[in-house]
Amino acid sequence: MAIPLFNSIASWLLKKRYHQIELFLKYPLDVQKEVLTQLVAFADSTAIGKEYGFESIKSYEEFAQRVPIQNYETLAPTIERTRKGEQNIFWPTPIKWFAKSSGTTNAKSKFIPVSSEALEDCHYKSGKDLLCLYLNNNENSQLFTGKSLRLGGSKELYEDNGTFFGDLSAILIDNMPLWAEYSSTPSSKVSLMSEWESKLEAIIEESIKENVTSLAGVPSWMLVLLNNVIEKTGKNHLFEIWENLEVYFHGGVSFAPYREQYKKLLPRKRFNYYETYNASEGFFAIQDRNNSEDLLLMLDYGIFYEFIPMNLYGLEEESAIPLWEVKVRVNYAIIITTNAGLWRYKIGDTVRFTSLNPYRVRITGRTKHHINAFGEELIIENAEEALKQVCLKTGAEIKEYTAAPIFMVNNEKGAHEWIIEFRKHPENLGYFTEVLDNALKSLNSDYEAKRYNNITLRMPKVHIARENLFYDWLKTKNKLGGQHKIPRLSNERAYVEELLQMSILSTHL
Repeated sequence: MAIPLFNSIASWLLKKRYHQIELFLKYPLDVQKEVLTQLVAFADSTAIGKEYGFESIKSYEEFAQRVPIQNYETLAPTIERTRKGEQNIFWPTPIKWFAKSSGTTNAKSKFIPVSSEALEDCHYKSGKDLLCLYLNNNENSQLFTGKSLRLGGSKELYEDNGTFFGDLSAILIDNMPLWAEYSSTPSSKVSLMSEWESKLEAIIEESIKENVTSLAGVPSWMLVLLNNVIEKTGKNHLFEIWENLEVYFHGGVSFAPYREQYKKLLPRKRFNYYETYNASEGFFAIQDRNNSEDLLLMLDYGIFYEFIPMNLYGLEEESAIPLWEVKVRVNYAIIITTNAGLWRYKIGDTVRFTSLNPYRVRITGRTKHHINAFGEELIIENAEEALKQVCLKTGAEIKEYTAAPIFMVNNEKGAHEWIIEFRKHPENLGYFTEVLDNALKSLNSDYEAKRYNNITLRMPKVHIARENLFYDWLKTKNKLGGQHKIPRLSNERAYVEELLQMSILSTHL
């Protein structure tokens, strides 16, 4: 198919979808209630459906009363039965795909069920909607005159008991529609390579010959790829290689620490950045406006949403609320019920709503990735924004980081210990630490209170990591590339202690 014709057809189809998006924008709660009704009705003959009496559930209230909230640990035995070939347990159609979760650096893996409905009505639908929303905001886009450089996971698919598992990106690539394969680079063969460093070279070899108009992937790993592209070609910036590059679709980790580095690689004011919010469990939200940090919650992907206020999370009085009861500026843990048979499942992410008409969110972090050892309730959103402010003020550039508490010992005050790998070092680490501390105080009143006169917390302790410390750490865990992420904040010291043992350069005391 000639590229201009493909461009015209794709643009027309994607713009047509926008009218359906307008429907859930106008009737969001009706759409969500219908999603729940359809999910319960479709699964009423499953083992789970019979156990909780899905056939007689007529309202959200009945659903919430009968079906318990679960996490992966409580679901694992049921998922394992399905992985061994038993079907119709939590979803009526056969489950043969399992996304091996790469959202954690723990040794224990999670195997998230992926149904054919989830593939078509959630993951692939979201990919089309991302393009649809982008084209709706950029009518002169020439996106389909070239290809999208995609950077997915570095794991192959493995077969076990007649079922398949691997990174979600590998599952998506293996089942990719023809239109998506046609408009992407590198080839599926290269995308599914398992060894990260060889894969990196192969991606560069294939992609520098293409007319790349968009980028798609996790910011941290995409930055590694793009810096290698610059080094290999000897060019000053990416537009000297791909002059028609117009947008970067990113997600997986916060973009804030990397934004200034991308601006150097992509020095055009009119270049667009679009954020997505997806996980192995589903695709949840898409940036629907140019130059925005808010993400539109997508309500018609076969996912029903509930939320737990984080001030109740983990407590005896913990309870979930539906979308129609949420408020802006409250930090919530997300609970999802999906068209892959996850029923009232804690995905471990936290968000806050910035708008209720339409429902837009910002990702604030992970339920487990925060620091609250002294009542300071430091979340990833605070850390990312503080580091962004510090880098702008000091001229430093951050490659990776993690932080954990220093616990009180022998009447010694507590503190936060940071390990930061810089692409560009600050001139004065003491000043950098002071600015970081002040930024955190301005963003988090609980942190500020604990830091007041060193009442509970003393000044943070910041280490400058040696070059490639985090890369080497991930390599020891066989977690290079794709969707693997550095745990930014932790309420315990396991990650920090491992990294400290692998050596650091210097410390501000």
